[in-house]
Amino acid sequence: MEKCLLLGNGGREAVLAEYISKGYELYTVCPYENPTIIEYVKKSNGKYIVNDPFNKDIVRNFIIDNKIDACVISSDNLLQDGLIDVARELGLKTFGPTTKGAKIEWSKTYALDIVKKLAPEMIIKNYNVKNEEELKKVIDIYEDDEFVVKPEGLTGGKGVKVGGIHFKGKNEGFEYAKSCLKTSGNVIIQDKIEGREFTVMALTDGENIVVTPTTFDYPYRFDEDKGPGTGGMGCLSFENGLLPFLEQSDIDECSKLIVNTLKYINKDSLEFNGVIYGGFFKTKNGIKFIEFNSRFGDPEALNVLNSLKTPFTEVMENIFNKTLNTDNCKFKNTYTFTVYVVTKEYAVENRKEPLVFWMNKEKIQEQGVKVYFANTKNLEGDTYSSVSNSRLFGLTTSANTLEEAKEKVYNSMKENLDEKLDYRKDIGNIYEH
Repeated sequence: MEKCLLLGNGGREAVLAEYISKGYELYTVCPYENPTIIEYVKKSNGKYIVNDPFNKDIVRNFIIDNKIDACVISSDNLLQDGLIDVARELGLKTFGPTTKGAKIEWSKTYALDIVKKLAPEMIIKNYNVKNEEELKKVIDIYEDDEFVVKPEGLTGGKGVKVGGIHFKGKNEGFEYAKSCLKTSGNVIIQDKIEGREFTVMALTDGENIVVTPTTFDYPYRFDEDKGPGTGGMGCLSFENGLLPFLEQSDIDECSKLIVNTLKYINKDSLEFNGVIYGGFFKTKNGIKFIEFNSRFGDPEALNVLNSLKTPFTEVMENIFNKTLNTDNCKFKNTYTFTVYVVTKEYAVENRKEPLVFWMNKEKIQEQGVKVYFANTKNLEGDTYSSVSNSRLFGLTTSANTLEEAKEKVYNSMKENLDEKLDYRKDIGNIYEH
């Protein structure tokens, strides 16, 4: 059996570990022992070391020592830092873009420049601001806080702030934009527009794309979409692969931009394969572009991989061989449903100490719900500990109706989770973002 290296340690990598291990021996270099990832490493007779996955020498030696054949990376920071480039240099088959390919995510101005060339009608009016004086002039254009502040670089889904929601009044918006300016030397100020937010995610071999079922994400911390933005508190997809407010023509329009963007990025050499997805608004004036990501979303990956009909390892081979199409990458007609479980402080304040908590994983799984650990390690038995201030684990299921999927996940939590833990109780309600 061939050997595959998976780098990254979140819930997205946990679900990837499950599906990669069905056709490969799984290997990883991990900063801590994510219980799900380690479980699938062991089940597949693979190997792991606890070390820094950003250290290219450690990763390079691990690949050589273990004669690894393939590499999958779907972590924004690891892609930006060029870990796919390391695997490519060693002759591995790779799933994920090079540093150059991933620039569409780690540089928002670069992505906007591409879309301006390819689909100018999709651009929301924006200003790329490079100093404080310019920032004052731009913000003076707006009535009160009717603008959006976007940092230039990666922020783990938590950096974009919308006026009237994440900040109140011009001054607060100005101060946040100023802090972004100090961090990266520029910041994007964008018009605030009315519309329904959605994402279109596609698997790609660099030329061909297969669009996955469209997911509805819950990016805000508390029920009814209140509170700060997060890495995502939950996610769902419908059996027809669309959302109630979308038509196939909307997806087709976004897909066309994605295909043309890949052509642009890969025009000289293959810099991008794996997963690309775009964030969009559906407005009364048409579809508008928000941003690109160069990897699976999290929690979206938990939903999408659980809705695949074709084995993921076959999809990987079709990507490696540049033979991907809708005949060899099929999805089930099913509802998928994910809820993320977090600490009570998550996205609100930083915990000083790790949270030690209990959960009954076996009882949850007996109810047809999968557990994907993220920023958690197992202490012993049913006792776990957080390893950062991020999300702890995702609970995912599939069903024939949304109500059935929702009931399965929420019922599985009863009496099986520590009261110290928190989660949104309203995943499944469709809000207007």
